[in-house]
Amino acid sequence: MTVTSPRTDLPTDARVVNLGLPLFADAVAAQGASVLHVDWRPPADGDPAAVRALTDLYGLRSADIEAANAEVLRRLDEGVPCLVDVRTAADVVPGMGERMLLHPGPPIAWTDVCDPLKRSMRAAVVAEGWAADVAAADALLSSGEVTLGSANEHATVVPMATALGPSAPVYVVENAAGGTRAFAPIGQGPGDVAWFGRDSDAAIERLVFLREVAGPRLARIVAQLGPIDVFAIAAQGVQMGDDVHMRTQASTNLLIRNILPAVAALGDDPQTVAFCEYLSTNHLFFLTLAMAAAKSLTLWAEQVEGASIVTTMSRNGTTYGVKLAGLDRWFVTDSPPVADALFYAGYGPEDAAPDIGDSAVLELVGLGGPAAAGSPAVAAFLGGSMADAARATDEMVQICGAESSRFKLPTMDFRGTPLGVDVRRVVETGITPKVNTGILHASDGTGQIGAGVATAPVAGFREALMALRES
Repeated sequence: MTVTSPRTDLPTDARVVNLGLPLFADAVAAQGASVLHVDWRPPADGDPAAVRALTDLYGLRSADIEAANAEVLRRLDEGVPCLVDVRTAADVVPGMGERMLLHPGPPIAWTDVCDPLKRSMRAAVVAEGWAADVAAADALLSSGEVTLGSANEHATVVPMATALGPSAPVYVVENAAGGTRAFAPIGQGPGDVAWFGRDSDAAIERLVFLREVAGPRLARIVAQLGPIDVFAIAAQGVQMGDDVHMRTQASTNLLIRNILPAVAALGDDPQTVAFCEYLSTNHLFFLTLAMAAAKSLTLWAEQVEGASIVTTMSRNGTTYGVKLAGLDRWFVTDSPPVADALFYAGYGPEDAAPDIGDSAVLELVGLGGPAAAGSPAVAAFLGGSMADAARATDEMVQICGAESSRFKLPTMDFRGTPLGVDVRRVVETGITPKVNTGILHASDGTGQIGAGVATAPVAGFREALMALRES
């Protein structure tokens, strides 16, 4: 007996779900068929060691890690950093030596320091009075008679190529709930200044001005007004178009408005007039204050053991370092170029120094890159549209553990900015934080030649993940 199978008609219409390589989705779409492409890739690019580490940290150890992360995120979100004083660095910065310069990024030897930071160090040495000119300053630094220290290891953060000497004035920001204090220099302002990698006479004079004129007046202002809630101002700034990193115009204006009565009480002597001119032209005046506020919270977060949240992210123009809460060590790789950039006329990528500065601490507390979606100024560096800026914030959502309860984005229905970079998510997805930053000339002391958005290298995060697994 012959058994005949029932006839099966092949479908005339196919709906396809494609995972991974878009080439196959493109081929289906080219034939007029319906296709849904899922951008899937193996976790950690399929690296076996990293996948094993992720399996452990998302698996058996996840309950402990999530509990630790919850506490870290609470501290980053709920701490209230307040400006309480302006003092000389030698008087308040822990471990500040008599002949010491603090620099951005991980620890580094003089021979490995990049050109812009060397110039800033020379300017600081002359301003401190340790050398008569930059040539003598270079000889002094080369001899090792000046100690170089990572600012982050002294509860301090410095922007761009800043070198902080013991006589420099610093903001003192206190997080009362955590009992932590952090420090940052008063912003040098635009133009011919040392934090942009300049060692000119004007750059040195600006450092002296900050010490002799701006610092004492800001100390009097803070003493008169009492503690100033830094992140309350930053939260308003975010809703006015600041990312509070690349752009701080709104936050700066709000701060100056708040201190204006105390400024008026200083009197009208020539030095006070010069101080007011400095304030009026310094659109990044709020930047270093926000950095100190962020550092006061990450110092509190660092005290939590066993978390996978990044608490330090910093670069010195040569290397890029990250730290995790509870792991007191640097995970270091090469500092990257600033890839998404706009350059001043006559300059391009071949002129640019690698990424530099401690200001990436802002990206760890929901500012900077996480706030890109609300800042038209940042959008210009990410493709030119607010949709491009929103995508940058959405990428941060994928690697962060929470949303900020205080930094709200009007352009995203008042969602909180992404908060707390989780090293597991970074390695799993291959998405690394984007840091809004300026660009310095690599070799000739020109100073700032552009600005852009730097993408953090994944290598340091991968090393940190492996260390967390072994801890």
